[in-house]
This record gives sequence, C-alpha cells and structure tokens, in this order.
Amino acid sequence: MPIVGTRTLPKIRTRTLLIAGALLALLLAGFVSYYADKNPDGLEKVAADKGIDAKEKDHATADGPLADYSVKGVDNQRLSGGLAGVLGVGATLLVGSGVFWIVKRRGDGGVGDVDGAGSAGSAGSAGGLGGDAAASVADPS
Repeated sequence: MPIVGTRTLPKIRTRTLLIAGALLALLLAGFVSYYADKNPDGLEKVAADKGIDAKEKDHATADGPLADYSVKGVDNQRLSGGLAGVLGVGATLLVGSGVFWIVKRRGDGGVGDVDGAGSAGSAGSAGGLGGDAAASVADPS
C-alpha cells in the first residue's frame, strides 16, 4: 500500500546544524539565564532546612573569576551573569569539539578496522573468512 501525502524534508548540512546549535546555546546562556530562579534548588533547600549544610565551607575556586555564575569585576549583575554563561558555553564547546576532533582523527582507519591493518572487507577482519563471505559479513546488504 503506497504512502500518500509524504514529502521529502530538506537536507541540513552538519556544519549548519552545529553552528545553529552553538548560537542557540550562546543566546540562552547570555540572555535567558538572567531569568533563572534565584532561589536555591531543592537539594540546597533541604540541606539548609535539615542543618546538613552547617559544616559547609567554600571550595578552592570560590573566589575565582567565574564564581557564583558571575564574572568578577563586572558590577552589572545582568551583564556579569550573561558573560559567565557565554564564557562557560564557549569553554564547553571548545573542549567538547577538541575531544571529538581527537577521537575522529584517531578513528580514521576505517569501519571495523581495529588495528589499522586492513579494511572491513579484508579476509582477516571477518573471522578468517575470505572473498565474498567476508564482504557479506561486513556489509549485510
């Protein structure tokens, strides 16, 4: 039975999708983060109510340049929080992109290529099978 009324969606390039996602994340971090709730989250509230946080002390980076979701030295609270968000997203994108780039460069040996010695259709990669049998195991189509 044929499917009626279907249409093909336009193809979106990976680079376009990644750039749009990065811009959206920066926009959310820079502008929308200002409207986040200023009250403590549930875990912090329960810890305060039950006295669990009585022995709480500052961590080593409590006086750092991006402590408490703000940029040290920027007096405007809205600007300070937005800059901290943008810097955090930017750092996350850089580190994440770097990790993916390294993994991609290490994995350029080919599909199914464990030791870099051959391709997925070679005789050694399909359990010792040769010829067409190895190709059919590697690619069932």
